[in-house]
Parts: sequence; C-alpha cells; structure tokens
Amino acid sequence: MSVEQPLWSALTGYRVLTMGYALALYAYAYDEYAHPFGAGAYLALLVLWTLATVRRVSSAERCTLPFLAADLSVALTGILLTPVVDTAERIEAGGPTLPTIWTAGAVLGFAIRNGWRWAAGASVLVGAANVTVGGLAEDTVHNVLLVCIASVAIGYVAEVARASERTLARALRIEAATRERERLARDIHDSVLQVLAMVQRRGAAVGGEAAELGRMAGEQEAALRSLVAGGVAPGVPAPRGAAVPAAAGAGVSAGAASPGAALSGTGTGTGGDDAGADGTGTRDVRPLLAACSGPRVSFAEPGAPVPLPAAAAGELAAAVGAALDNVRAHARGPSGEEARAWILLEDEPDAVVVTVRDDGPGIPPGRLAAAEAEGRLGVALSIRGRLRELGGSAEWVSVPGQGTEVELRVPRG
Repeated sequence: MSVEQPLWSALTGYRVLTMGYALALYAYAYDEYAHPFGAGAYLALLVLWTLATVRRVSSAERCTLPFLAADLSVALTGILLTPVVDTAERIEAGGPTLPTIWTAGAVLGFAIRNGWRWAAGASVLVGAANVTVGGLAEDTVHNVLLVCIASVAIGYVAEVARASERTLARALRIEAATRERERLARDIHDSVLQVLAMVQRRGAAVGGEAAELGRMAGEQEAALRSLVAGGVAPGVPAPRGAAVPAAAGAGVSAGAASPGAALSGTGTGTGGDDAGADGTGTRDVRPLLAACSGPRVSFAEPGAPVPLPAAAAGELAAAVGAALDNVRAHARGPSGEEARAWILLEDEPDAVVVTVRDDGPGIPPGRLAAAEAEGRLGVALSIRGRLRELGGSAEWVSVPGQGTEVELRVPRG
C-alpha cells in the first residue's frame, strides 16, 4: 500500500461527512433562505456529485487534474451562488456558504495529489470567492486562512511521504542487489576460489607445465577475489587459452568437496539439498553437522532433534563448514599437525547455537579485517553473511596461543 493511501481514504470520508453537514445546515435554516428551492437544487447536485465521485478520490490514479478542476468548480459555483439564494442579512451575519466546509475537500484533493503549491493555488481561488461573497469579515478571513494553512500543510506532508516512499523503494532495491551479490560471492568463495587455490598449490608442488598452470590459477584467484570484494584488480592478465577453465571445471566435478569436507575426511555435503526435510519444511540440524565430524573433528549434539527451516539449516551447516575450512587452512596444533576442532550444537528456546572451537594458535588482532580487505571473504561472506541473512550473528573469540572459538547463533522463526 502507498504511504499516501490513508490520506485518500480520509479525504473520501471527509467529503461524504461534509456533504451530510451541508444538508443538515440547509434543512435547519430552510425557512431563512431567500430562494430555498434554488439552494436545494444546488445541494442536490452536490450530493449527486459527491456520491458519484467516491471512487475517483480513492487514489491518485483516479483523481486526475481534470477531475480536480471540475470538483473545485462545483465548490466555487456553490460559494458564488450563495448571495443569489440567501438573504443579505444572513450573509452579513457570517452565515455559511452553500457547500460550507465541503469546499475544503476540493482543495485537499489538489494538496494530496500535487503537493502544497497546487494546494496554495486552489485555496487562493476559494479564498477569493469567499471574500467576494462575505467581504473581509472576521469569520470569513479566519475560515479562508484555516483552509489555506491546512491544505498547504497536508500537501507538504504528502510530498514528504512520496519522497520517503521512493527512498525506501530505492533502498530495498539496493539491499536486494547487495544480498544477491553477497550470495554469489559466497558461492564463488565456497567453490571456485577454493578450486583455484587447490590448482595453484598442486601445480607448484608438481612443477613443470603444472607450475605454469598453478601460476595462472593464482592470478585468476587474486583477480576474482578482488572482483567479489568490490573491484577489479588492475594489471592482472586474462587466462591464456582454455587450460584454466578446464582444470577448474575438473576440480569442481571431481576433486572439490563441500565446506568442511577436507577437514572432516568425508565427501558428504553439508545441506545442499532438501533431503531429510519433513512435511513442515524444517530439517534436523544434527545430521547436517554430523557430516562434518571426522578424525580431527568432534561433534556434540542434544539427544532430541534440533529443527530449523530447511533453508536456514542448510545455510547454518554451510557456515559451520566454512569455519572448519578456516581451521584446516590456517590452524596448526602445538606439534605442527592440523588443529583439532570441536563442534557443539545447542538448542535454546529462542535460537539454535553452534560453537566451533579449535586448539590452534589463535587469530592475531586485526587479522580478520585485514583478510576482508585483501578479498579473502570466508569470514565476511561465507560465515557472517550467511548468519546475517538469517537474522543471526557470528562472534569470534580468539586468544593468541589458545585457539579460536566461533559462536553461530540463528534465531528461531
């Protein structure tokens, strides 16, 4: 619903109520009119016009400028017709015009649809007509100023509301584009970048032509990291020939495991499909995280199922896998071997909490921010980004020499 739609609904109700008010005043003072039948004829026209145009004032699309001009003409006609059907004594005593406060509805239509400038112009015409009929009497000037100020204020509010709605729509589009970019960057980090890094390491180890292939893979990894981080690295050459894409494709299909698979020693995915989802669209998180356990990864879980929406469960498992990949790539135990890792799953009343802890050397202060600036987005996107989209959080606690602990929290619902 448009933010200005309540204003149109209020204007519709205002027109109907003030039409009834004008009829009540006419019936109350029927015997005091010089020409009561003439006044009655105009009010009959006012009733027909108001009821016939109820739908026209229900939205900006239907309330066109020609209609607003005709509506204002009906109001001005009633004001100027007042001295013809009413007595001079009543007019001099400050008696109401034929349309009374219904006239303000015609001015408010300009205010809501076109803003305060159009409202000011319409209120000037209404004010001039009232002064022509009633002169500069105190009541007349008071009513004219009241209509003018109210219509200008409402017109300004309508303009601000429309500007706010446009700003919100633009912000939502930017947010949607940013989320999609982060999703693609996560997918690239979890697959293509890891394959390129693997090709680079294997090529350097094998030597010969494979070393050249590894060097090219390293160049493309650096360029791709720069791209997903927000910019293209200058001076990085494009792939020469089809060797790199072919090798990368082979790595994805034959050698690449899911996040955490290399550390756990399993090739099992961490929630890429919907297998295991129950009829309500939820999944038990336990088997997804159990797939990450292995010789150097211990997993502790509750005795009862820990359900989450299927998509949220898969994203949480992928974030845990990314955390384990970081342990495998960067953490070493006291004797130089790969660090051990422990996964603890907790089912709290309002959230599901997963803690990943290792016995590695810890993370130096400022290293996470530096890695993100270098385009290494495992923490920024594969972990924090996933949890942020789920409405959760990811917190790191690391003491040099005492390992690292990552707490992933996903709220229920």
